[in-house]
Amino acid sequence: MIYNKKIIVVMPAYNAEKTLDKTYNEIPHNIVDDIILVDDKSSDNTVAKAKELGTKVFIHDQNKGYGANQKTCYQQALNLGADVVVMLHPDYQYNPRLITAMSSLVAEGIYDVVLGSRILGGKSVKQGMPFYKYISNRILTLIENIMIKEKLSEYHTGYRVFSRQVLKELPLLENSDDFVFDNQMLLQALFFDFKLGEISCPTRYDTDSSSINFSRSVKYGFGVLWTATQYMLAKTKLAKFSIFNKHGRKLNS
Repeated sequence: MIYNKKIIVVMPAYNAEKTLDKTYNEIPHNIVDDIILVDDKSSDNTVAKAKELGTKVFIHDQNKGYGANQKTCYQQALNLGADVVVMLHPDYQYNPRLITAMSSLVAEGIYDVVLGSRILGGKSVKQGMPFYKYISNRILTLIENIMIKEKLSEYHTGYRVFSRQVLKELPLLENSDDFVFDNQMLLQALFFDFKLGEISCPTRYDTDSSSINFSRSVKYGFGVLWTATQYMLAKTKLAKFSIFNKHGRKLNS
């Protein structure tokens, strides 16, 4: 706990057997109350490894997608009474030791959402981020910042911390089950005026780190631009979209 707030780490997993040990061992267990792993029908031994480590494991009976995995993660965290929820990829790309700092910012009420940014600090390429990913990240981020009038360093990090209120109030069940879920959720938080902050996060790009292929990256990019367009239209009341409807489908609280 931090400031009497229950901290739960959720890990959306798919074939994470090789990196789960390293990720789990660097989680600050002195302040984390529970760890949840949701397995999206892995073909390796992710589930067995997670159970061996003692995490709470939930298993999809079929591969539902990254967004669907996160929906299950957040629902189970709410069910367990989380006050602060940390979404950490189990592929050891993001540094788990930042959980204390990121969670504290939410637990103290300074922010409702905190992102672990790979861009702040300017060393993402030196730390192994493929150059084409860096360029596409910067271009998409620039376009989004212009479209929605924000100044984030990036919209595409997979390391995020949320307050319970955010997870209860955002219409997350209206979002995609695919990778664009991340972007939709972030823009929803901005749309509904939650306080958002960033912290610099050193990252690792090893052979075992997960990464989407080129075609899915292109699909994600177009999804990001469409989400930003929806945001603009909804903000100016020129159109209505379910993902930006405060009465849209939400997780059970």
